Amino acid sequence: MRTLITTSVAIGVVLIAVFVVLSMDARSRAVGTAVENLDAAHRVFTEFEQHRQQETLIKLNALAENRSLAVAVAEYNHSVGPSPGLQRELDHLAAQLAVDALVLASPDGKIVASAGPRRAAWAVHQPVYISAQPGVADPTDEVIARPSARFRVAAVDLSALNEAVADIYVAVALDDAFAAQMSTLLRVPVSVIVGDEVIGSTLGSAERSALLRQAERLPRDGTVELAEEPHSVRRLNEGGPIAVYATESIARSTHRATRNAVQNLSYVAIGAMALGVLASLWLARTLANPIDQLSQQLRQIASSHDFSRKVEKIGSSRELDTFTETFNHLVETLKAAEAQTELAYVGAIKALAAALDARDAYTAGHSERVSSLSVLIGRQLHLDQSQLDVLRLGALLHDIGKIGVADRVLQKNGPLSHDEFEIIKAHPALGAHILRQVPFLSAHIPIVELHHERPDGRGYPHGLLGHATPLLARIVHVADAFDAMTTARAYRPAQTPSHAIGELWRYAGSQFDTEVVEAFVAAWSAMPVPEAQAPPAATPSATVLPFERSDSGRTSA
Repeated sequence: MRTLITTSVAIGVVLIAVFVVLSMDARSRAVGTAVENLDAAHRVFTEFEQHRQQETLIKLNALAENRSLAVAVAEYNHSVGPSPGLQRELDHLAAQLAVDALVLASPDGKIVASAGPRRAAWAVHQPVYISAQPGVADPTDEVIARPSARFRVAAVDLSALNEAVADIYVAVALDDAFAAQMSTLLRVPVSVIVGDEVIGSTLGSAERSALLRQAERLPRDGTVELAEEPHSVRRLNEGGPIAVYATESIARSTHRATRNAVQNLSYVAIGAMALGVLASLWLARTLANPIDQLSQQLRQIASSHDFSRKVEKIGSSRELDTFTETFNHLVETLKAAEAQTELAYVGAIKALAAALDARDAYTAGHSERVSSLSVLIGRQLHLDQSQLDVLRLGALLHDIGKIGVADRVLQKNGPLSHDEFEIIKAHPALGAHILRQVPFLSAHIPIVELHHERPDGRGYPHGLLGHATPLLARIVHVADAFDAMTTARAYRPAQTPSHAIGELWRYAGSQFDTEVVEAFVAAWSAMPVPEAQAPPAATPSATVLPFERSDSGRTSA
């Protein structure tokens, strides 16, 4: 991840630098691009105007020579009232010529009839010119103001039998639709200006208002501010009553150039990032795989706690091989130190148990025997090695609390009074209190504190029921009872193992855990001991059970 991030950041910095350079270059080229666009628009518009003039002349000649229209006009002049034939002829010609309006006017300048989509602007009996204005030299390029719009018109005299009978006008509306048509053709925004009035434009409202304020002083070719943005402007026609301007926003040109640059740069960025990711993954794997293999070996050793295994050298890096050698040497050193510590640890526990047993000649070796019997039961129950280690040392320490019991009570040969027995019953809690002062003995506290609990809840110190007592404490309970019954005491002789096993079976489920008793009997029976045999049938016995008070008040413990 670090390699990938580092590579990505480096590529990103390079791409940002390239983008900044391209943006600056795009800004410097924006004006040139705008001028090129206007030059192209000017050439196209010039060609369009030449074609329009030729087409207009063709239309005018066709109208002048249209005998049907001349006859219809002559009939209208000799008739009184409207002439349906004249209107039909005009409608037909307007549709055929595809003009906004086709207007027929009398020699005195009054409108006789009109046709076409914008005929409403040319009402009958109104003068063609609303206000007096001089004639126009070019009959193909004249602007006439009507109430609803301005029209670019071309006129021709209509004659019948060599006699002028009317004037006919071909009119094209100059408005936003005309500007939009020009803008589509030229691919730049177009504005149509007459005098100081913008009569058609494809600019936005803010730009159009700014253009209107500067209509009279617009340069033929240059730069102006429209809506606080620089625009290149170019007049497309050379003269005439209208001025057609093409405009190009320099800011938009810059944006367009920048957008194109970013689009091209994005492809480069995608390729660079993909290449960088692949290179980063390859480099990361080359560096990380040996470390990962080493880490897996260390995790396996840590999870299995098998420090006898040595970490194998990877061979791909001298540094890692040196680390592996150092680690193996460290583990060997720690193993030796751990072995010494464990010997000292076990020796201290055994010394505590021996010191306790030495206080009473009758209980000498009791803790060692209980520890051995407990491990025997644990193996029969298939406990793992870590549990067996806790069980072995916990059993050694199970009576450590008796250190706090006075000799007069612990070594008393006669019956114990009720108060003395209560003192004896306090030794599990006292032992747990002692072990809590030593952190590395915390795992053995449940055994020491709870090895006198019973399944029926009549044990001490807490009166736990059933499996509420931990398994290791239940195991020590059975081993402790068996050893107590099979060793002599000052107040009774030792019992045989078979008799002690019978007592364990007799009180299994009430005083002893049944599962633990079964495991003990199975393990004991497998040992080559003559006394080991199947448990006898449960019969009444006057035997004093371990840790139970006799009639005289003395416990077998």
